[in-house]
Amino acid sequence: MGRSTEGLAGPPRAVEELLDYVRTVTGTAIDPGLLRRALTHRSFAYESGGLPHNERLEFLGDSVLGLVVTDTLYAAHPDLAEGQLAKLRAAVVNMRALAEVARTIGLGDFLFLGRGEESTGGRDKDSILADTMEAVIGAVYLSAGLTAGGQFVHHLLDPLISESAQMGAGLDWKTSLQELSSQQSLGTPEYRVEDDGPEHAKTFFAEVLVGGEVLGKGTGRTKKDAEQQAAAQAWTTIGSRIADA
Repeated sequence: MGRSTEGLAGPPRAVEELLDYVRTVTGTAIDPGLLRRALTHRSFAYESGGLPHNERLEFLGDSVLGLVVTDTLYAAHPDLAEGQLAKLRAAVVNMRALAEVARTIGLGDFLFLGRGEESTGGRDKDSILADTMEAVIGAVYLSAGLTAGGQFVHHLLDPLISESAQMGAGLDWKTSLQELSSQQSLGTPEYRVEDDGPEHAKTFFAEVLVGGEVLGKGTGRTKKDAEQQAAAQAWTTIGSRIADA
């Protein structure tokens, strides 16, 4: 006998909106049932009496994502060794990066979540967003093949792939900023972080000082995200000053 679905609500936005978006990006139709499954978290599936959920599609999408990103990096960086290519890939294919990409398309608004996840901010959890992003990629691949899956991955991740190639050996903005500050004899970057909001849904605000001057500010769901955003802004500012000198 299935469990009661009383109290379970659908997502704030209709799945058809996301279908239209993916169709526009890929130029091909996507199976509505597969996309809905990609958006169904196991908590919703369990509370609904055992509906299919997105974990198998996530497994598939992870492989599609890895192949497309690896192929892109291999072609774009013919002189890089395997180890450096692996670092570049890791800078793109990771939970934090995928969650940020998911936020750019409002993916959290389309999720089917159980009561517990809904009440604890599941629509904006990095782990849930990243897993769902991979599941959606898997659904696109199953619906329309690798070409469409690749188009979708490129549409979402090409800016991040390009950005990762600029970040230097550290492959994170804080490391890259520290290296650049040292090269320019500007001293060690200093970070100041504040937070606001309830414990399960805090927002962090960071600023970074280089040579006593605030050169970057950032906002994020974690301290690390806010600091990385601030470091990226400061790195860009210093780079612009060097170019203008």
